[in-house]
Order: sequence, then structure tokens, then C-alpha cells
Amino acid sequence: MNVNSSHNEDMLTIRGLSKLYGKGCPDCITLTGPEYGRNICPRCGTIVACADIDLEVYPGEVLGIVGESGSGKSTLVKTLYFDELPTTGEFYLQPYEQGQTNLYGLSAQQKRYVRNHLMGMVYQNPHLGLRLDNTSGGNIAEKLLMADWNHVGNIRKRAKELLTQTQIPIERMDEQPRNFSGGMQQRVQISKALANNPPVLLLDEVTTGLDVSVQARVLDLIRQIQRELGISMIVVSHDFSVIRMLTNRTMVMKNGRIVEKGLTDQIIEDPQHEYTQLLIHSLI
Repeated sequence: MNVNSSHNEDMLTIRGLSKLYGKGCPDCITLTGPEYGRNICPRCGTIVACADIDLEVYPGEVLGIVGESGSGKSTLVKTLYFDELPTTGEFYLQPYEQGQTNLYGLSAQQKRYVRNHLMGMVYQNPHLGLRLDNTSGGNIAEKLLMADWNHVGNIRKRAKELLTQTQIPIERMDEQPRNFSGGMQQRVQISKALANNPPVLLLDEVTTGLDVSVQARVLDLIRQIQRELGISMIVVSHDFSVIRMLTNRTMVMKNGRIVEKGLTDQIIEDPQHEYTQLLIHSLI
């Protein structure tokens, strides 16, 4: 029996993922974490952004990752999109060789293939996900070209479909996103992330900094897209109201560790860890 056969049921599986910034020492993991209230090693000063993270996302599921700033949640999602390389860990994606291959062991070219064909990413800051001096349609075309689309007419047609789906007026397709509001920039970013029909979509604090009414429209859009397309999603947020609206299951992170995980409704109604209780009570 193949040791990785259990990954077949999951769309995405992470095992033993750690990310350290610094030279590291034997005490980095053991002397940091929620029980110490720190993620900086007192021996060598290394930052332990994530340590020993295990997670899985099922087909069509939305997993929430919640925690305060510095909890490691954004670092974790950046390692999934290969923006950051983990210090240790394994990453399996079912559409890539039936989930049998650790993606962190792939060549740079193979990682680009996974990133361009099998995943989409929406960043908190649209400047990271968009070329603001390129047109909206051009941003989508860039993603499609990386995913091996090469017919200009088909690319333009797909861009129109996506902008319509994300409620961007078609007449603004040839306009630069730098002229758009923050909410519109996020919607263009979502269009770009969806361009290649990815089975997995990663969303990192996508409503932070937006007005409340704009936040609600972006969240409604994400929910509608998930319902229509059945994409597996990971939603990273410090805000439990966002997590409650979008996700099926939730992981709570503190000081680079998972302190609680379970069904979102159960965690919100009956949080077990004192840190989760604190986060939820701050909503009330």
C-alpha cells in the first residue's frame, strides 16, 4: 500500500509544515508556542512563524484559518502558493498525480505549473496580486497565458465572463485597476485568481481595510462563486465574522501553532481553548 494513499480523499493535505526565519537551533520549536506566549526562540532569536502544522481540505470545502496578527496564518497560506518555501513539511494536492507527490519536492518549473493551473490566490493587498498599471483584462490574460491559453479572442471572451461574474462593468475591462476603488480591485483580483478554473482558491485577509458595505459585497461574491463552482477554499482572517460567513471548518492559530480546530459553528458556539474564547468574545 502506498503511504500517501490516504491523501486521495482530500483535495489538499499538509503534514508537519514548519516555517522558521533565522538560523534555527534545537530549541526553536520546544521553547516557543502558545504555552510560552511567544514565537521567537529565546536561545537564538529565530522567528517560528509556523510549527508542525497538519491540515486537510476536502473537495468543495471552505476551511477557515483564524488568528491575530503574527499567529502564522498568512505565512502558512503563502507556503501553499509557493510564495514562501517551508523549512520542513509535505504538501499534497489531489489533482496533481492523485495526491501522491509531495509538492515541496518539485522543481521550480513544476511548482509554477501547479501554481498556474491548479491554484488561485487573492491577497489582502491587491498590489501583490495585480499589475495596477496593466488593464483589468490584461491582468486576467496574464494568468491565462501562464495556464497555456494562446488564442487572443478566447482570452478576451474569458476575461469578459470573469469580470461580469465579479460585477466589474465590461466597459472598464481596458482600464487600469489603479483607477478603481479597493473593493473593485479585490474583485478584479478574484477574477484573475479564478481565470484558470482552479480546484483550490486561497484567500488571505481579502476584506481587511475595506468599508463594511464593500466587505459585505466581496463576501457575498465569494460565497456565490463557491456555491456555483464548488471550489475548495482556504480563507485566512483575523475576523470571526468573516470566518462564520464563509467557512465549513475552522482552525485557530496562535504563536505559529493550531490551538483548536473543528466545525465552524461548533467552535463559535462552544469554543474550547481560552484564546478562541477571547477571539469570539471580542465579536460580541
